[in-house]
Amino acid sequence: MTSEGKPRGYIQPAKLEEVWFHTGTSCNLSCPFCLEGSKPGDDRIQFLLFEDARPWIDEAVELGVEKFSFTGGEPFVNPHFPRILDYALDRRPCLVLTNATDPLLNRMDKILPLLEKPNPLSFRVSLDHPDPERHDASRGKGNFRKALDTLGRLHRAGFGVSLARLASEFPDRAYLPFLEEAGLPPDIRIVTFPDLKLPGENPEVPEITENCMTTYLDREKREAFMCNFSKMVVKIDGRVSVYACTLVDDDPDFDLGESLAEAMEKRVMLKHHRCYSCFAFGASCSER
Repeated sequence: MTSEGKPRGYIQPAKLEEVWFHTGTSCNLSCPFCLEGSKPGDDRIQFLLFEDARPWIDEAVELGVEKFSFTGGEPFVNPHFPRILDYALDRRPCLVLTNATDPLLNRMDKILPLLEKPNPLSFRVSLDHPDPERHDASRGKGNFRKALDTLGRLHRAGFGVSLARLASEFPDRAYLPFLEEAGLPPDIRIVTFPDLKLPGENPEVPEITENCMTTYLDREKREAFMCNFSKMVVKIDGRVSVYACTLVDDDPDFDLGESLAEAMEKRVMLKHHRCYSCFAFGASCSER
């Protein structure tokens, strides 16, 4: 129930299409707005080991998962990640979210051979604003150009590519000169994120009731909530478990246990402030 005693809005998961893996909150950058609070050496969410990930990948395949996705932190800071990615690509298509700076560049010799895998690999690269100075103010001088150049290199090699950006006054078309410069297609997918606040913050947002879900959203929009078709595997305090969504690893109420099959049976109550971003703005990490 909401604080006013009304039935809270919820999602009853339908089918497991995507499984996300959090590789750890350690990152080579310290972006002040990072929705994961990631920074060098951070272990709020610990490095996922190959032995941690393998049973989840196997269970997901048994359940008919269609895709694996990996986020951080910066996944390529995790020394165990290349082996995890190699194993996952033998089974399903994969997406990696990355800042496309030094950790990825230093592993390019291990990344390029992944083009020979039976399933395709795609990269989503963060370019926060179509303004190098604004991007570099948070991510470090020169990192806009470095990420853009790496994105172009990945595209030319044959990998799938997309962009992640922050919501701002700049329209998507403001990226076009930079896309052309890097040899990227003008219709590249751009995923925009609203301000999701830092982990542990609890801003006041309207509560989502059952009536809200049926009055303001049709069935198609309710089914587009990530918790309907996706789950995320995380490692916190040495324990690996599945969370309802990629955006709620700071709330243990969204810990659904140690089985994907069981997690898909559990109703997800939309009580986290980031749930409101999904409800009001259609926010989603998925490229479904």
